[in-house]
Amino acid sequence: MPEGHIIHRLAAENRKAFGGRPVQVSSPQGRFADDAKLIDGQVLAEAEATGKHLFLGFEEGAWVHIHLGLYGGFTFGTGPAPAAVGMVRLRLETDDAHADLRGPNTCALITGAEKAAVAARLGPDPLRADADPEAAWRRISASRTTVAALLMDQKVLAGVGNVYRAEVLFRHGINPHRAGRDLARSEWDTIWADLVALMREGVGAGRIDTVRPEHTPEAMGRPPRLDDHGGEVYVYRRAAMPCLVCGTDVRTESHASRNLFWCPTCQAA
Repeated sequence: MPEGHIIHRLAAENRKAFGGRPVQVSSPQGRFADDAKLIDGQVLAEAEATGKHLFLGFEEGAWVHIHLGLYGGFTFGTGPAPAAVGMVRLRLETDDAHADLRGPNTCALITGAEKAAVAARLGPDPLRADADPEAAWRRISASRTTVAALLMDQKVLAGVGNVYRAEVLFRHGINPHRAGRDLARSEWDTIWADLVALMREGVGAGRIDTVRPEHTPEAMGRPPRLDDHGGEVYVYRRAAMPCLVCGTDVRTESHASRNLFWCPTCQAA
């Protein structure tokens, strides 16, 4: 599932391609056809992200709420839109740009009040200027749940997925099995600040890079990572491979229904 930096990147791409312009809206697949007719021809006034949720706002106040889920994806193109290929749930187009949405978990037309209700269910998003890290800290510091599970709970922290979770804990030497209430306030402040920085870099690069300069392939004389997720990382999907810092084999386990990765030496209990 795409992490928050990708959704913020998609919001920016939609603003760049369609913002402030009347947009033709359709649903070649048909599942969004009735709602598409209601906003067809309206100006795209806003495009924003909160966590893993994308919202496209139109001039008369309606919003398209999109959650990509595991299989959803946007593709963008220039010029007139070609004949639709595959199951295109939502198509946006102007004379010189088009975008197709396929396979989302959610694609629904909602009101401003409904949009606010979705956002209210989410924790603070490190990529939003209006995020309040105190809201996340209050929940984390009172919880017996592991910090690894809490960082993935979208009600606690919005937009953080499995990669950022594993990597930020490694970068600060925090054992993922520690209870949230055992996390020091200074550790939380460091985690939040690092997530803000790493995720902003991810928006710009379109991939997740978390290794420090001294651990890049060039600095260490090692091959670059080959993975469909891209980016240089410390522990994510590196199970049984040597830790880039200490050489201990990276471990993995199923944790809160997701694969957890950590170094037992650098992140000792």
